Amino acid sequence: MNEFIIVKIFALSAASFLLAMILTPFLTHFLYKYRLGKGIRDASTAPVFAQMHQKKAGTPTMGGILIWGSTLFLIVLFWVLHKFFPANFGRFNFLSRSETLLPLGALVASALVGLFDDLMDVWRVGKNGGGLRMRHRFIVYGIIAAVGAWWFFYKLDWSIIHVPFYGNFDIGWWYIPFALFVIIATAHSVNLTDGLDGLAGGTLLVAFASYGAIAFAQGRYDLATFCGVIVGALTAFLWFNINPARFFMGDTGAMSLGVTLGIIAMLTNAVLLLPIIGLVFMIETLSVLLQMFYKKVLGRKIFISSPIHHHFEAIGWPEPKIVMRFWVIAGVTSVIGLIIFLADKAAGNLF
Repeated sequence: MNEFIIVKIFALSAASFLLAMILTPFLTHFLYKYRLGKGIRDASTAPVFAQMHQKKAGTPTMGGILIWGSTLFLIVLFWVLHKFFPANFGRFNFLSRSETLLPLGALVASALVGLFDDLMDVWRVGKNGGGLRMRHRFIVYGIIAAVGAWWFFYKLDWSIIHVPFYGNFDIGWWYIPFALFVIIATAHSVNLTDGLDGLAGGTLLVAFASYGAIAFAQGRYDLATFCGVIVGALTAFLWFNINPARFFMGDTGAMSLGVTLGIIAMLTNAVLLLPIIGLVFMIETLSVLLQMFYKKVLGRKIFISSPIHHHFEAIGWPEPKIVMRFWVIAGVTSVIGLIIFLADKAAGNLF
C-alpha cells in the first residue's frame, strides 16, 4: 500500500510539473500579447526600490495561475475519473473532505482575489496604481482565514495545538483567533517575500515539500499528494521565474500559496514548526516590522530598504546571490523542522 502511495505522490507531482511546463508558453504568449505587465512603485513612495527594479517594469505578472491552475485541474480531473472509472483511477483521487477540500477551496478563493489585485496593478488602479491597499489585503486575508478557522473548529472539531516534545493542548475557542493569526501572518509573509526573481517560489517549494513529508508521515496521504502536486507546479514555475524572470508570480500566486501553506500547517497540527520551516518568511516580516518601528519611533531607518532582501540588493549583492542564499537558508531550516517533527514522533508525543 505504501509503495503505491509513494508512486501516486511522485507520479502526480511529475504530472503537475509537465502540465505546468506545457501550459507556460500559452500563458506567457497571452500575458505578453495583452501587455499584462507589473507596474513598479513610484519613486516618490519607494525611491530605492524603484531605482533597483525599474528595469523590471512591464514584465508579465500573474504567473501564479500556472501553480494553482495546474493543481486545480489535476485534483478535479482525477476526482471525475474516480467517479466514472473507479476501478482504474479510484486510487489516484486525492480530493477528500477531511484533508484536501479546505486547502483547495482556500487556494482557489485566494487565488481569484489575488488575480483581481494583479489586474488592478496592471491597469494602474488603486492608490499609486498599485492595486489593493494593504488594509484591504488584510481584510481579504481575514475573511478567508475566518472561513478556514470556522471550518477547523466547527466542521473538523479541532481545538488542539501540538507542542513538540510536550504534547497536545486543548485551547478551546481560542483556536479560532489562533488560526486567524497563523493564516493571515503566513499569507502576508509570503507576499512580502515575493520581491526577487525566484525567491518566493523556491522558499515555498521547500516549505510545501516539508509539509508534504509531514503529512505523509502522519498517514494523511491525500494531503501529502496535494502538497506534491503544488511542488511539481512550483518547480515548473521556477524554471521560468529564475533571474531574469520570464514572468512574476503575482498576488494570484503569493496570496493563494501563503494562505494554503498556513492552512496545511494547521491541518497537520505542526503549526509550531512553521516559524522554523518558513524561517525566511518570518525574517522578511520581522525586517518590515523593525523598519516601521525605527521610522515611527526613532525617526530613522534600520535598513536601506525593506523587506530585508531589498536591503541586501541596495548594498550591492547581485539578485541571484540573494535568492540562492535565501534558498539555502530555507532548505536548512526545513530539514531542522523535519528533524524536530520526526524526533517528536519517535518520542511518541505526536497525536
